[in-house]
Amino acid sequence: MANQVRRAMGGLLGNNGAARTSQDDKLFYKIGEVSKITGLPSYVLRFWESEFDFLRPQKGRGRQRVYTQKDVETLVQIKRMRYEQGYTIEGLRRRWNTRQGTQERKPSRAALEVLKRVRHDLSEMLKVLNDQT
Repeated sequence: MANQVRRAMGGLLGNNGAARTSQDDKLFYKIGEVSKITGLPSYVLRFWESEFDFLRPQKGRGRQRVYTQKDVETLVQIKRMRYEQGYTIEGLRRRWNTRQGTQERKPSRAALEVLKRVRHDLSEMLKVLNDQT
């Protein structure tokens, strides 16, 4: 899998596969460059922009799209999920919204209960070990 990402991100990696240093990191990529990096035609990139609210590259002078490295990484993830894992556009949209939402949510009650139980069991074990010494 790492090789697939390395290949997909080939334009972002140096000759030896290591990430470029901050000196020659590009801040922005034009749609043609992103198309070469991801292996996707530019019309697919534009279509995905219209389908996914979270994918909104800035527009530079001359109203040309400029993608950040984070945008390119997001596109590589979408490509992998769409073509390798078989997600539909709607499934991707739902999955991405769920992924974003789970990062902001608090742990569920069930998870908290399990943690309390484990903490209690560990403290009991510690008491037993302390009593034996």
